[in-house]
Amino acid sequence: MKQEDLKNIANDCVLKIKNSSYNADPFQHIVIDDFLPKNLASDAMKSFPPLNDPYWEHSSDKGIEVKSRTTWKSEFDIPENIIDVIRIVNSSLILQAMSDALSIPKLMPDPYFAGGGLNVSETNGHLDVHVDGNYHDASGLNRRVNLLIYLNPNWKKEWGGEFGIYSNDGSDLIKEIPPLFNRCVIFDTHDKSFHGLPNPIKFPKEEPRKSIITYYYTKAKRAADNVVVKDPHSALWKSKGLLDKRGNKTRDFD
Repeated sequence: MKQEDLKNIANDCVLKIKNSSYNADPFQHIVIDDFLPKNLASDAMKSFPPLNDPYWEHSSDKGIEVKSRTTWKSEFDIPENIIDVIRIVNSSLILQAMSDALSIPKLMPDPYFAGGGLNVSETNGHLDVHVDGNYHDASGLNRRVNLLIYLNPNWKKEWGGEFGIYSNDGSDLIKEIPPLFNRCVIFDTHDKSFHGLPNPIKFPKEEPRKSIITYYYTKAKRAADNVVVKDPHSALWKSKGLLDKRGNKTRDFD
């Protein structure tokens, strides 16, 4: 896509972020429908590589997570069409709009795509209620914001797979956000922003649950009242008593 076209799309997305409905409880989040031009969202959806592609990592930790995600190391690993979406959501225009909407200044994208990229969940896929890791290994920056774009054009309620937002101790489901096609969810990630989809999904085999996920970081520390574990940690899972997959509360960080 031409440079000017991408800039115009980014500016349109900025307006959508500015005009979106802001939610503060139980943690900051915004939901935006028809986020991208429909043709770009469709092209991105069709450009997901097959799950036998070497860039996929498959997790099968029953009770914790069953899903597939890409293992990009740089933007040069990203498929055509999808790279246009990534350039848009990682642009300074979008970064500033998210900063303003969530009052989190000086957001930076992740050129290493540590954990970010494409996500696919097939039938029986799930993701336990959890809070995300808090540090970025490559830079030492603090993780602050997640952006998700869902690409499920024929989604039906009986398929499940709604994005669950939970109370600040992870015990109660507060809201479910259906993973509708071209819906964008942006939220403040910290030690009390519990989220997940713990119930196994029932998406048909030919239409797995698809999303694009990007993470954003700042030098500034999280607000003290949103910090439970001060030291660097990986995702902490509700069903594991708020420990990571290895049974640890914290992890090594250089």
